[in-house]
Amino acid sequence: MANQNNKPKHNYLYYGTKTSASEVKRLLEHSIRMNELAEVDNKKKSPICIWGKHGIGKTQLVETIAKEKGYKFAYIAPAQFEEMGDLVGMPRIADGVTSFVAPDWVPTEEGPGILLIDDANRADDRILRGIMQLLQNYELISWKLPKNWQIILTANPDGGDYSVTPMDDAMLTRMMHVTMDFDVKEWAKWAEENGVDQRGINFVLTYPEMVTGERTTPRTLVQFFQSITSIEDLTKELGLLQMLADSCLDSNTVASFMAFVNNNLSKLVTPEQIVNSTNFKKDVLEHLKGIVMKGTLRVDILATLCTRLVNYLVINNIKPNKEQLINIKEFIKIDFIPNDIRLSMAQDLVSAQHLKPIMADPEIGKLLLKRM
Repeated sequence: MANQNNKPKHNYLYYGTKTSASEVKRLLEHSIRMNELAEVDNKKKSPICIWGKHGIGKTQLVETIAKEKGYKFAYIAPAQFEEMGDLVGMPRIADGVTSFVAPDWVPTEEGPGILLIDDANRADDRILRGIMQLLQNYELISWKLPKNWQIILTANPDGGDYSVTPMDDAMLTRMMHVTMDFDVKEWAKWAEENGVDQRGINFVLTYPEMVTGERTTPRTLVQFFQSITSIEDLTKELGLLQMLADSCLDSNTVASFMAFVNNNLSKLVTPEQIVNSTNFKKDVLEHLKGIVMKGTLRVDILATLCTRLVNYLVINNIKPNKEQLINIKEFIKIDFIPNDIRLSMAQDLVSAQHLKPIMADPEIGKLLLKRM
């Protein structure tokens, strides 16, 4: 197993603003709109490259944009191209005339559509030079992208342990650039929306520093969390749990997750239980005290629960009834929740129109103002 403690530090080389997935998405959607206008005016379009470490969701983000917009989608991984013919096409002789036949992956229907060139800088230098021509004119010797198609690339950073081909200035200046970084709160919201095991969400929110490593990435964590969904009580399957974790993750992440389970943190009260409790003091308050007040106050666990509760209420568009409203307010008013966490939670709740009644409680308002 790889040991993160001995992992060398690298000076990774990125391009563009380093920001969260939601901001990258915002930039991509803006760039697509600008390219569509440019095409109408017979101006050149600008491809955009998303830089970032492996496994953080660059490819999935582009696929999501295409799906949400109803765009056609084409995908290539040029690292798999063995010869230029895979990119430009193969020659064909007919009636003594030589012409090129486009590869079968080339889009033939008019857009709107997105061509994703995935892990572009993992291609060898010959292929990369061919791609450079494609970025300039949206066409090669044997084919041309149909009308209203966009080009988006992804790339891993240079200057480290990635097996990549450096891009020269001529290549870099043919594109716009942005770097996608991991944001734990955004990931947690995405995970709630996509049904990731809630014990996994709790773990990532509690130990966000464990998310990135050589083998540990958001992608491999989701893979691991999917593998444990059928195990109802993790404490009864520690041997199997260890093997599953070792199969996906770095040793430090595995050790942290096993400690998370052994300390019963995988049995944290859920947002549903908080909202629907019939005995808040026993089911929620006493349960939390038993976990977070053993010695030093576990602020990280409280922050995790606050984030998960907000996400649950927002994503599921919960319009709390009278009893649920009381439970939510009682949770916010728990006296051992640090006020900076409470204030952050309040700001998130106020931004959702259907949850504003929660913050109308004068006691909560006084509590926030008193400790600011």
